[in-house]
Amino acid sequence: MAPSGAVRHATGAQPGRAGGSTRAVTRTLSDDPLGGTVRRTVLPSGLRVLTEAIPAMRSVSFGIWVSVGSRDETGPQAGAAHFLEHLLFKGTHKRTALDISADIEAVGGETNAFTTKEYTCYYARVLDEDLPLAIDVMCDAVADSLLEPADVETERGVILEEIAMHDDEPGDEVHDLFARAVYGDHPLGRLISGTEETVTPMTRRQIHGFYRRHYTPAQIVVAAAGNLDHGAVVKLVRQALAGTPLDTDPAVPAPHRPAAPAVRVQPATTLVEPKETEQAHVILGCPGIDRLDERRFALGVLNNVLGGGMSSRLFQEIRERRGLAYSVYSYASQYADSGLFAVYAGCAPGKVDEVLELTRAELARVAADGLTGAEVARGKGMSKGSFVLGLEDTGSRMSRLAKGELLYGDLMPVDELLARVDAVSVDDVNTLAAELLARPMSLSVVGPFEGRDFSA
Repeated sequence: MAPSGAVRHATGAQPGRAGGSTRAVTRTLSDDPLGGTVRRTVLPSGLRVLTEAIPAMRSVSFGIWVSVGSRDETGPQAGAAHFLEHLLFKGTHKRTALDISADIEAVGGETNAFTTKEYTCYYARVLDEDLPLAIDVMCDAVADSLLEPADVETERGVILEEIAMHDDEPGDEVHDLFARAVYGDHPLGRLISGTEETVTPMTRRQIHGFYRRHYTPAQIVVAAAGNLDHGAVVKLVRQALAGTPLDTDPAVPAPHRPAAPAVRVQPATTLVEPKETEQAHVILGCPGIDRLDERRFALGVLNNVLGGGMSSRLFQEIRERRGLAYSVYSYASQYADSGLFAVYAGCAPGKVDEVLELTRAELARVAADGLTGAEVARGKGMSKGSFVLGLEDTGSRMSRLAKGELLYGDLMPVDELLARVDAVSVDDVNTLAAELLARPMSLSVVGPFEGRDFSA
């Protein structure tokens, strides 16, 4: 569905093999008063290029987003998407690993990458005049990596160290434990990095097979924001990919990840990881809603009021009034077909029972009595402000383009998104709270609790 108020301009659409077009198709998606002109081009291969031209900027953020994450792995493959993210910076037919980093750093730019459960992103931020270099380097790395056996072994060691480091961070580990409590053996419940047991035996052949199966033009979105010209970006991307494995026959873009069938979740459970830590880390929560659920705007408001800032109910009750925890907040995670809603707290081990009791009482109170009109108004203001303030740099604008295309199949204009938040009513929030917060809650705990039974 096209965003309301969007302007569409198409050029040269002709049917080709595999249902694709033999010519690029370009559309203008919006002329946003809070930003610049957004355009979208679908190349014959099915690869999509989205840009937002912001002439007032002197920088450009350029990203290559691939619709593959840890949930696309089988059990023995766990960690393959993350392993691959490491390897794509290790060298191509044109560049060594040093060339890839040095070429960008020589112009003061920066590169990085990250893997999530549903997508992987490779990005660079450079001065506007250096965008051609960034496009050539990043496209080369993503499209034509060698995956040399020696590099596989080197990065295996790096990743195993990363996993060990993660195990030493109980504040991170408790989130992974909570995902496992809710999703069990489903890929959404597994570690993005994989484990020592899956990463150690993973072969170069397995990783290369994963690379070529999932890194196809139809699965890729290229996004850029800043002082740029859309036509020039499209031309540079096509030149950079010419002759690489991403220079393929015509195809249509892959649809965004389907929302059905819904992921089956575990019955409410408690998982405890005993560790001799100075602080206890706890998460109490339940299955939430998926990313396309129309109630997501109401959920954002509810989350803000419950634990989204220093004025939130949980922060005020647990930290400000009672001094029981330094960090306490709520959060919502949303996937194509599922979601999570949870409260995190870090506190002294001896205060865990009181923190959990207060958290449960507050969730029950909101489920039963709802929020006030003043609280809902504040939560809506927080949602709108954080969204708009988050668009103050080219990186966040680039991410917005890619996520709109990759995750939602559409780019909602800023004004429409703000209007959707404004339209959230007190009844919308309280109806959702009554349903969501009354669900059976799972609990994850990391801390010095060997043999402790939290199920009561």
